[in-house]
Amino acid sequence: MTLPLFPLNTVLFPGCLLDLQIFEARYLDMIGRCMKQGEGFGVVCILEGEQVGKAPPAVASVGCEAVIRDFVQQDNGLLGIRVEGVRRFRVAQTEVRKDQLLVGQVHWLPEQADSPLIEQDDDLLALLVALGEHPMVEALDMPRDVDGRQALANQLAYLLPFMEEDKLDLLAMDSPQLRLEAIQTLLERIQGELFA
Repeated sequence: MTLPLFPLNTVLFPGCLLDLQIFEARYLDMIGRCMKQGEGFGVVCILEGEQVGKAPPAVASVGCEAVIRDFVQQDNGLLGIRVEGVRRFRVAQTEVRKDQLLVGQVHWLPEQADSPLIEQDDDLLALLVALGEHPMVEALDMPRDVDGRQALANQLAYLLPFMEEDKLDLLAMDSPQLRLEAIQTLLERIQGELFA
């Protein structure tokens, strides 16, 4: 399947919200087409290069489809959109169109059925609740109630200040169990660095 790609310095996860300001013609056109056709676009993390510029940046091979949930014309004249991550994909190949828009041939990654939260998730759930009280997180209006391990893993992976490479590894994992274990390991590593 062909998907228009939006390279960003961030990693989007399913069920998570992201606010964007659109000002480049190629992305304004892309957003217009997506809204008319009721389709999404792919958010891919930039590995090398710049978001704005003639040469397309090198992007990660795994990304997340984003669908537009809201839009507003901002005071500065730019289009502001709020998107939600929907499903993960792997990029098979990319090409740059005449209008400089990056498009990719993508394959959807399988999502495992969500499983209910278990007792050992309590600490991570408490961490997510604490994160939800941060003003920047609060501004996103992300759903506070997570009803399964997949949602818990996705929101923590998205909101915690991990390195982009770590977030990409988390996004590539099919299992919420493995993702939660990896998040725990990353948190322990950060704590170890803080108290070393």
